[in-house]
Amino acid sequence: MIPAQNRPLSRIALRILGLIEAVGLVIITLATLVAGAIEVQTMVAAGTVTLADLLLLFLYLEILAMVGVYFRSGQLPVRFPIYIAIVALARYLVLDMKSLDVWRLLGVTASVLLLAFAVLVIRYGHTRYPYDEGPRDRDA
Repeated sequence: MIPAQNRPLSRIALRILGLIEAVGLVIITLATLVAGAIEVQTMVAAGTVTLADLLLLFLYLEILAMVGVYFRSGQLPVRFPIYIAIVALARYLVLDMKSLDVWRLLGVTASVLLLAFAVLVIRYGHTRYPYDEGPRDRDA
């Protein structure tokens, strides 16, 4: 059987998907830059910077870093979306602390702890059981 990468139709399909992926990443980058600029403009107009503003800017930077890593390596480490989720939950806690009931507050904090634990497990797995790049993995 011919490997999928050696079939003409498969190569064309992979190129089209790669192009769509690159366009999507450029759109995400541009949208993140625009959102960050709007947030900075809002802070300047208000004449103050809050913790929620800083956390939102940090979210934008994490998204840009994630796109940068993907463009450099062609891979998306699963840790980056987890980091973004942790910061998003922290921002949610900062913004809505007064309106949260006890159970929701516990749920959000438990979610942050669970995500942090997931990062630790992933990091441990990567150091303890590194990936073996075989010839098939390098070509993909």
